[in-house]
Amino acid sequence: MNKKLQNRMNRLLPGGIPKYIRCYESKDDCLDPYTVVFSGRYRHFTGGRFLYISMSASPFHPQGIGQHGCSETPIDTPTYGHLGRKITFEELPEDCRRLVLKDYKGLWSLGESFFSDG
Repeated sequence: MNKKLQNRMNRLLPGGIPKYIRCYESKDDCLDPYTVVFSGRYRHFTGGRFLYISMSASPFHPQGIGQHGCSETPIDTPTYGHLGRKITFEELPEDCRRLVLKDYKGLWSLGESFFSDG
């Protein structure tokens, strides 16, 4: 990894934790209790839309859910109560963290393809 990419990783993923996300957990009886909203200045890549992922605890499982979505406005501002309570990235289940990291790295050009399985 070159120094420029390493500096970018340190800035956008301090300690391996995505800097520009907001995480939520819903206690409602639903199939996708976890929502992660991507924030930051990436919208020039998405036509001005805001990205998010709604997922089950096992988004890679054949019966799991890992649904990407986008909105013209942030889905969690000015309020986020409909998404559940705010949680930290570390509170997400392991597979959810893996999916978020994969997409986050792709979104910020940190070495993985955006929304790919590669």
